[in-house]
Amino acid sequence: MSAKKRNPVLVIGLGRFGGSVARTLERMGHEVLGVDDKGSRVQEYAPHLTQVVEADCTDTRCLDKLGASSFESVVVGIGSDIEASVLTVLALSDLGVANIWAKATNENHGRILERTGAHHVVFPEQRMGERVARLLNERLLDFISFGDDFAIARVAAPETIVGLPLVTSECRKKFNVTVIGVKRRGEDFIHAVPDTLIMPGDLLVVSGKVENLEAFAALQPSTPEPQPQA
Repeated sequence: MSAKKRNPVLVIGLGRFGGSVARTLERMGHEVLGVDDKGSRVQEYAPHLTQVVEADCTDTRCLDKLGASSFESVVVGIGSDIEASVLTVLALSDLGVANIWAKATNENHGRILERTGAHHVVFPEQRMGERVARLLNERLLDFISFGDDFAIARVAAPETIVGLPLVTSECRKKFNVTVIGVKRRGEDFIHAVPDTLIMPGDLLVVSGKVENLEAFAALQPSTPEPQPQA
């Protein structure tokens, strides 16, 4: 028996952001209706999405014909054409769509989208810029921000907790971060539990407030133990 499909999602605008969202949703088991006003993009994504349509979604009547109001969630991935982005969100709002996600290129664009009916506004370029800046200037090996100053990062295990099980290291109490995963050299990531022993050279996946993650990453990293000679 095939896996049950999750709630269908309408994705409008199949540029880099919208196209990535659409294909990821498909892989996660959602049925995705992708819409773009460029025929080349429609042809590009036709093999990868449940259905792809070429249409101008700034018109409420067009969205109505596409059945936009029947979707619980709609993603507006239009970014470069701010007018089209705003008109599309306004049209979706007029149709009573319950969950509108919209891409914004800057803060002013985001405020307009919120005022015209977007329930969630995302700033992919801004988020990527922040991520790159932190990776360049800190000892963070990877960094994902979730807003509200909360993030998940990948860091080298600091020397101060090497040789200790997590329950003894007291990372939450001392550093205000939570270790959620550990990767040992040559092995896959494992889910961290209280008795997980931290070894030299381990990589840790940690969560917490950004400032606490940065302080934790700035601790002296441990050095991997030398591999035995064959």
